[in-house]
Amino acid sequence: MAQPWKIIESVSTDEGILELRQRGVRDFLITIGPQILMNSLSNRSEVVLGQLGCRHLKEHPNPRVLVGGLGMGFTLRGVLESLPVTATVVVAELNPVVTAWCRAPLAELTGSAATDPRVTVEIGDVARLIRSTASAGGDSRFDAIVLDLYRGPHAGTHVHDDPLYGLRAIRNTKGALNPNGMLAVWGEQYDEGFVKRLESVGFAVTVQRPGRGGYRHALFLARLSPSGKD
Repeated sequence: MAQPWKIIESVSTDEGILELRQRGVRDFLITIGPQILMNSLSNRSEVVLGQLGCRHLKEHPNPRVLVGGLGMGFTLRGVLESLPVTATVVVAELNPVVTAWCRAPLAELTGSAATDPRVTVEIGDVARLIRSTASAGGDSRFDAIVLDLYRGPHAGTHVHDDPLYGLRAIRNTKGALNPNGMLAVWGEQYDEGFVKRLESVGFAVTVQRPGRGGYRHALFLARLSPSGKD
C-alpha cells in the first residue's frame, strides 16, 4: 500500500493554496489548488533543459545566466552542472517560500543547488526582469536565459501579448541576451507557433524531447548568432 502524503507546508497565493507534500524519503510534490506543479521523481526534462541551455558556456570565462522559476531546483542543478565556477546565476522566483523549500527540505534532492555560491535568488517576475535587462543592455545582459515555468508555450498562447512567449516578449528576450546567447524553454508539448515566433526575430531553433517512449516534454532551444543579428 502506498504511503499517504504528508503536508510539509501550505501558503495562500493569488492562484490558490501552494503546498509542499512528502511521502517517503525523496518523494515530494508541489501543488497549487488541485493542480500538481512538480514531482521530485519526474525531473529528467528539467535537468536536461538546464544542461542544454548552458552547455555552450562551459569554457566561458564568466558567464551570466538567468533562470526563470526555481521549482524544486532540478533545472538549476542542470544549469550549474554545465557552468564554470566563475559563473553568475540569477534565479527569478515569484514566491519566497519556494526558495525556502529548496534550501531546506528539498535541498538534498539537488545537492543544495539553491545555496550554491554562484546563485542569487531574486523574488519577482522573470518577465519584468527580462524587460528591464533588455532596456539596460550592456553588462546586465545574459549569456543564457532558461525558463522552466509550469505554464509553458502552447497553442492558446497569445501571439503578440503573452508576457513570456508572445512576439513582444521574445523581442525583449533577444535584447536581454548577449550575442551567441541561448534561450531554453520547457514546454508540456511542441508548439509550432512559438517556434515560428522565435525564428521570426532571428533565433535558430531546435526542439528536443528527452526520454524514451511514453509522454515526453518539449525543450525549445533558441540560439542567437555570434553577431547577435538576424
